[in-house]
Amino acid sequence: MGDMTWPVALLGATALHAGFQLTVSVLVYPVLAATPAETWAPVHARHSRRIVPLVGVVYLALVVAGVGALLTSPGPAGLAAVAAAALGPALTAAVAAPLHGRLGAGRDPALLRRLLAADRLRSAAAVLALLLATLALLV
Repeated sequence: MGDMTWPVALLGATALHAGFQLTVSVLVYPVLAATPAETWAPVHARHSRRIVPLVGVVYLALVVAGVGALLTSPGPAGLAAVAAAALGPALTAAVAAPLHGRLGAGRDPALLRRLLAADRLRSAAAVLALLLATLALLV
């Protein structure tokens, strides 16, 4: 069966990411989205300051586990898990972070809807990555 270190690490990192991402989607963003315009600026700024270090830790775990898995010749499910896991950071960099930057200037319902849509995609990708990492470990 070979060394299972990296497939297990990938499973752990994708589980961490899925848990984090679902918490953001189900708990954090709904509270943020319900924040009225008159209190938006300090609430959004506090959210941004507090979540960035956590995002960094979670994404670093994904990168380390993903690179380790790729370097140890994963099968098709492992490759698919790494690809699905990469969608979260890619969507964050391309969509969510720029939207947060624009939302820092004030609450904008259209930008907020786009952020929530991107967030749902990140959650779906994180759950898919977890399922694929589980499959990679089993086959």
